[in-house]
Amino acid sequence: MNSLGILGLFLILYAGLVIFIAIKKPKSIWEMSKIKFFIKYLGESGTVYFFYIWAALAAVIGIWLLIK
Repeated sequence: MNSLGILGLFLILYAGLVIFIAIKKPKSIWEMSKIKFFIKYLGESGTVYFFYIWAALAAVIGIWLLIK
């Protein structure tokens, strides 16, 4: 497996982690200043939607890199 394949695999795992964080909202992560910044400007549900979009983008790029 080449380096692009490894990067693709990493991006797919990263997407899974982001979805897990968006669903479970672990207190230690959800109270980080960066996440609070997103919640302040996007709201709670907007932040969750942003995480879903970010995860989908990472997954699509990861899959593309795997099949390339």
